[in-house]
Amino acid sequence: MSGLTITIDGRRVSAAPDTTILAAAAQAGITIPALCHHPQLRPVGVCRICVVEVQGARTLQAACTRTVEPGMVVATGSAAVLAARRTLFELLLADHPVPCARERDGGCELEALARQHGVLSSRFARRDWQNWPDWRDHSSPVIAVDRRACILCDRCIRACNETQSNDVIGRAGKGFATHIAFDLGQPMGESSCVSCGECAAVCPTGALVDKPLSQLDMTAPAGGDLRVVDSVCPYCGVGCAIRYHVRDNTIVRVAGRAGSPVNRGRLCVKGRYGFDYVQHLDRLTVPLIRRREYYPKAPLSPEVRGDRRGRRAGGLVDYASVLEAFRPASWEEALDLVAGRLRRLKDESGGAALAGFGSAKCSNEDNYVFQKLVRAVFGSNNVDHCTRLCHASSVAALMETLGSGAVSNAFADVVRSEVALVIGSNTAENHPVAATFIKEAARLGTTLIVVDPRRSLLADCADYYVQAQPGTDVALLNGLMHVLVRDGLIDQVFIRRRTEGFEALCETVRAYSPTVVERITGVPRGLIETVARCYGRARAAMIFWGMGISQHTTGTDNARCLIALALMTGNIGRPGTGLHPLRGQNNVQGASDVGLIPMVYPDYQAVTDPAARRCFEQAWGVSLDPDPGLTVVEIINAAHAGKIRGMLMMGENPFLSDPNVNKVRAALCALEFLAVQDIFLTETAEFADVILPAASFAEKDGTYTNTDRRVQLGRQAVVAPGQARADWAILCDLATRMGYPMHYENAAAIFGEIAAVMPSYAGLTYDRLDPDGVVWPCPASSHPGTATLFTERFPRGKGKFVAAEFTPAAELPDTEYPFVLNTGRLLEHWHTGTMSRRSHALEALEPEAYAELNPTDIEALGLHDGDFALIRSRRGRIEIKLRADRRIAPGSVFIPFHFREAAANVLTIDALDPFGKIPEFKFCAVRIEPSR
Repeated sequence: MSGLTITIDGRRVSAAPDTTILAAAAQAGITIPALCHHPQLRPVGVCRICVVEVQGARTLQAACTRTVEPGMVVATGSAAVLAARRTLFELLLADHPVPCARERDGGCELEALARQHGVLSSRFARRDWQNWPDWRDHSSPVIAVDRRACILCDRCIRACNETQSNDVIGRAGKGFATHIAFDLGQPMGESSCVSCGECAAVCPTGALVDKPLSQLDMTAPAGGDLRVVDSVCPYCGVGCAIRYHVRDNTIVRVAGRAGSPVNRGRLCVKGRYGFDYVQHLDRLTVPLIRRREYYPKAPLSPEVRGDRRGRRAGGLVDYASVLEAFRPASWEEALDLVAGRLRRLKDESGGAALAGFGSAKCSNEDNYVFQKLVRAVFGSNNVDHCTRLCHASSVAALMETLGSGAVSNAFADVVRSEVALVIGSNTAENHPVAATFIKEAARLGTTLIVVDPRRSLLADCADYYVQAQPGTDVALLNGLMHVLVRDGLIDQVFIRRRTEGFEALCETVRAYSPTVVERITGVPRGLIETVARCYGRARAAMIFWGMGISQHTTGTDNARCLIALALMTGNIGRPGTGLHPLRGQNNVQGASDVGLIPMVYPDYQAVTDPAARRCFEQAWGVSLDPDPGLTVVEIINAAHAGKIRGMLMMGENPFLSDPNVNKVRAALCALEFLAVQDIFLTETAEFADVILPAASFAEKDGTYTNTDRRVQLGRQAVVAPGQARADWAILCDLATRMGYPMHYENAAAIFGEIAAVMPSYAGLTYDRLDPDGVVWPCPASSHPGTATLFTERFPRGKGKFVAAEFTPAAELPDTEYPFVLNTGRLLEHWHTGTMSRRSHALEALEPEAYAELNPTDIEALGLHDGDFALIRSRRGRIEIKLRADRRIAPGSVFIPFHFREAAANVLTIDALDPFGKIPEFKFCAVRIEPSR
């Protein structure tokens, strides 16, 4: 782009057209002060602090909005400019508390700039704040509001409405009474604010500041003994890049990294405020061994019943009663016991009698060593993790149809889409930062289609919301394909060149006319046709899905249909197109990549493939089991039947995360030996024979692979408490004691071995991953990484259409159990609550379990919003508070599964998808009755 020349303060400066004066000056090293301007926000020019004198202009010009022109002459510090700025500083300081909260704790931009300009006080009258009773607002658990410090710069408004697309903050009042408001006048804590903290992050004064978390000083000054460590968020699969602020081995604040291509500085409530679990007093600090008098094993803390008596200790494990069953031990004693018991069981019954659960919360290095331990030392492929409870069916369908289980495009690519289809995903709560990009795309013109039986927050931004009956996704998607084929809205060239099996698919979908599909799904046939045509006519369309698609006995069929939609329209292999199953936990993608799956070695190389097996036998120096292992639920079933005798669990909590909890309880009690390696005494650890204290996410180095396939580096920020150790180090010691010496100098050395055995990671090193990570496949050190997959061909050659017929769920409602139960996550909590329920802010925001019902159903039951009710299934019952919500359709009930005291998985069914072996968490029959 050709530049033009202007003069700033007597210096000739070259700048591109459309560059603002502020940006041109900054490029030349000339600083122009500003308050309303922020590099991540749209310039608005409301504060006027950045005014400059432009030769020939009638008035002073705002440098943040005025663009350069050829020959422009600018003065940034003339007498007129300085006089105007000083007057503005005096006006702003008139109402400003000096020092404000941010000046005391981190540096107020207003007060700093005023001092630089010699303004220390104001000659203007101060507002009588006694007549403004709402100038202070402490209703939010995470953000304090002080309207005296507000300068109406609108940074918070732009951050909320444009960056996060939440539309909560705006201006209210007129003239002298103008002020920022939440939902046009609600207290912040009672508004629709989602506590993402973006407003406080950009506020230049003490008007919006983060509250301290418990006794932690979150707003430590940016100097002195404060240390900054770049890392990655430990919660969902978005993998936001974060920056820990650490003092005295304590994390005091977390910020987003603006330069990251993943989140561009954005965070959600968990990423910004959910970090203090690391310093929680419940942390495990020494190895524990079960006392002899506490056999046979049984649940040690209050039973998972959902009654109000079980809510003590915040609904978590009752530490006092559980710890009585264990005694402290040295690492030598604990590891010798674990190694000896597992080795004895293997000698007696073979490797098939042992199994291991790894964790998507642990690093690639931890999980690589874990699966290597199970395969090379235990002697079986009985190793799995929560991918089996997340996207196993999606991966099964993707591997079958395309030859790869990976997402094809990054979620941020949605801004290039003409149409975005989001189905079975409560993205705004489960992947909130990814949702900001989808909402931004919708605001910029992308047509957004949201399909879900429970109306999600993202549906409020959609052009089309489709509310189908639960469990009818295959019928609906077949109906969409029927319309596409009937109306000729398919890409014949793409189908002919790059796919196979299309004719068979057409035979199947021919029976799914809009009229037929309307009867099955409840979706009006006109809406079916409209949505199909919208998707089919798009030049670039992208599909996102979540566990509302995958967690069904028909989950693989659901994903097969979505893949077929993309293939028949040619919407794959290009920017703005593709298939993106949004990954659940922070490292579920990476844990799967490095082989924490019973059917494949690292890089998805089949254990049944002799060539792949020889490769890993040579790398690891042992013979390997040629048969696929058992999956998560199959392992629990085998333990229940006495076939699995011993287990090692790292960072998993199946007692709350797996379906049919009562069966899981019986299985854990039936195990002859269980070792649990974790950061807290989880509900599962109550059943352990030995508990090993591990380092948390922030206490070790490691890599994590997000939902985009981006491998990122997490750095150690603090030292682990007591004797807690990195997971991989514990596993190496255990393997060595079991007769298989395993030694690594550090996590980087493990990653070197990962890259050596995984072609997709071959070009990756720790140095390359710093600071922003690299997207795999990256086959060589000179390769930049692959952002868009399948541009020319699919790994299996041609994409395969696989037809699916609609079949009902495994358990349908009837007169005895008339409601359909759906389970899922909340914005404020994560998985089984192990971390998030030990976060002060997150627990304050959402402290108790509840069941969502449509108000008409609550009324028909003779109950009221806030009443307790008994919810029963054929597997168990819980007592839980009801919450009326019109987002959920009549006849359905939604329960989050984070809460021990009302564990949703007491109710769920353990029926499995026959292909992905994933449980049906999203559909089972329940009944609801008044609590006694």
